[in-house]
Amino acid sequence: MKPSIHRAFRLAAVVLGLGLCASAFAAPVARFDFISHAPDSDAWWNTVKNGIKQADTDFNVETDYRNPPNGDIADMVQLVNQAAARNYDGVVSTIADYDLLKSVFPKLKAKNIPFITANTGTEQQSADLGALLHVGQPEYLAGKEAGLRAKADGIKTFLCVNHYATNPLSFQRCRGFADAIGADMKTSVLDSGTDPTGIEAKVSAFLRTHPDTQAVLTLGPTSADPTIRAVTKMGLAGKIWFATFDIDSDVAKAIKDGTIRFCTDQQPYLQGYIPIAMLAIMHRNRNTDVLQARAELQKNPKFMKRLQDYGLKPVYEARNISSGPGFITQQNIGQVSALAGTYR
Repeated sequence: MKPSIHRAFRLAAVVLGLGLCASAFAAPVARFDFISHAPDSDAWWNTVKNGIKQADTDFNVETDYRNPPNGDIADMVQLVNQAAARNYDGVVSTIADYDLLKSVFPKLKAKNIPFITANTGTEQQSADLGALLHVGQPEYLAGKEAGLRAKADGIKTFLCVNHYATNPLSFQRCRGFADAIGADMKTSVLDSGTDPTGIEAKVSAFLRTHPDTQAVLTLGPTSADPTIRAVTKMGLAGKIWFATFDIDSDVAKAIKDGTIRFCTDQQPYLQGYIPIAMLAIMHRNRNTDVLQARAELQKNPKFMKRLQDYGLKPVYEARNISSGPGFITQQNIGQVSALAGTYR
């Protein structure tokens, strides 16, 4: 082979190789922002973040996850302001405090930045803010469904351990449960804070001074894990009726050993994945047609495989997509325990 021909072949190989590399590492086609109210210390949000990351991979987009490090909801106003200033291709946000945030979302609309709400907030609040749709769990309904299970077991009194009382909607879980069993919510809620040692001490103190308490409801792993330790040390594990929202490895173990009756599951992975996927599809289609995007999402093979692999079941409504409530019990804990804290 002549040197010139040999060089031509080498050059073609290099060009082909560069083309393959460029294809394999294609630049993201859009950049989104996901704003949450959760403090850095709340590990439950890792599952939401995993959903975001996998949606980024499946749809070749890039998403910034931003939150107030210490959980100060007032800081969300600045985060939304920044999102508008940075001209993201789309924004996802929780509605931790509707009255606080309702004045800032119009800045997104003014710049024609499509946005979706997720996790916290009601479907009506989402619509009033001008969001395309809401992906989350109806909190009052979830609390009431849990309460109806308690009512069937004869429960009439309970303690609701609220570790994020700064979020007004968190009380809807307590209220739904209280209404279902006919209890007074105001005397049943404990503002526990987020410090694990403090939560354990407060729960223990409440149960000692209110020995007629039949049940305990915790609103997530942040409050569930210390409460597990509290009832265990008091000799109440398996004796006091105990349910929680959301799962992690400690909650999974407690369900297996009978300390916790069930976990109300809002499938947080879906709250991360679906909003990003919907924004990506609409960005590709160059429109904000929610029904068209949802139809494409439901047929997307990558998304379908994620649902199958993780045992997830979204509920598609007329406008919104519900991620819960579902219930994890001793009967199905084996299917999800290995994924607790990552994809469940």
